[in-house]
Amino acid sequence: MQKRSFIQAGLALSLALALGSAQAQNTPIKFQLDWRFEGPAALFLLPAAKGYFKDAKLDVTVDAGNGSGGAVQRVASGSYDMGFADLAALMEFQANNPDAPNKPVAIMMVYNNTPASVMALKKSGITKPADLNGKKLGAPVFDAGRRAFPIFAKANQVGSVQWTAMDPPLRETMLVRGDIDAITGFTFTSLLNLEARGAKASDVVVMPYSELGVKLYGNAIIASPKLLKENPAAVKAFLLAFTKGAKEVIAKPEAAIEYVKQRDGIINSELEARRLKLAIDTVINSPDARAEGFGQVNAARLSLMASQVSDAYGTKTRANPDTAWTGAYLPSAAELNILPRK
Repeated sequence: MQKRSFIQAGLALSLALALGSAQAQNTPIKFQLDWRFEGPAALFLLPAAKGYFKDAKLDVTVDAGNGSGGAVQRVASGSYDMGFADLAALMEFQANNPDAPNKPVAIMMVYNNTPASVMALKKSGITKPADLNGKKLGAPVFDAGRRAFPIFAKANQVGSVQWTAMDPPLRETMLVRGDIDAITGFTFTSLLNLEARGAKASDVVVMPYSELGVKLYGNAIIASPKLLKENPAAVKAFLLAFTKGAKEVIAKPEAAIEYVKQRDGIINSELEARRLKLAIDTVINSPDARAEGFGQVNAARLSLMASQVSDAYGTKTRANPDTAWTGAYLPSAAELNILPRK
């Protein structure tokens, strides 16, 4: 009897060790989003919920964020391994912190075009960029559109404007109330927020940066150089699993919102599905993205962006496209071919 118990105990121990070993093979990755759990977050929440990261031997945790600048800083600090952030914010961080030991690097382009735009109500009389001269614009100080406005202004011969700063929840409210003449913001965020505050979409004038001479890239997946150096296989596995999930999200955005709802039960699923579809149509499956290929960048365009960011943001040193981006961890061109043709 004692011998049988001893054998059973040994088997239990072996099983436990085997399970522990299997779990130990999964590389933990802490991932920082740029914003709250809204529609576009489905790009990351779907592959996490459906086990695509786990199948790739990764233990990925996805956390909500409060801006691209914060995402860049958290990856730089080492509190997160990877993140999702505006490429301009990453370039700015690198250029302002040339001696930082852990400068994040962009490794996959997701928003091929910046989602930034200027928005106004038709009743203001603003219909084109030239109408912004002398007007009062509003946005949070860290807003990507506000930071890049000098590039937009230069491309469209816009003279001086007055800026009013506010917290993000007040931006669209102040425009509807008439406290300001126009705002900058991500189209798929501010347009829907304006509707929620009583404005009709048909009454909103939208001036997308990407259609008015500003070819900045938008959000990219970023990673710490420490992770890139120590576990390149895990990074490649992450990007491949993400790409698999992104293909499903792009094909069926309404269904993908279920995975956002799982993380934030109070979201309006219909609204977030619209937000996600707007993001897909304007910055993910855009003409530029289809021309360059999902996940990839054009070297000349990247170099121009680095120069423009350096000038517009007034960085301490010049932004360097070669340190801001690497395509070395991307899946193959065939695996990245996920954008449906329009």
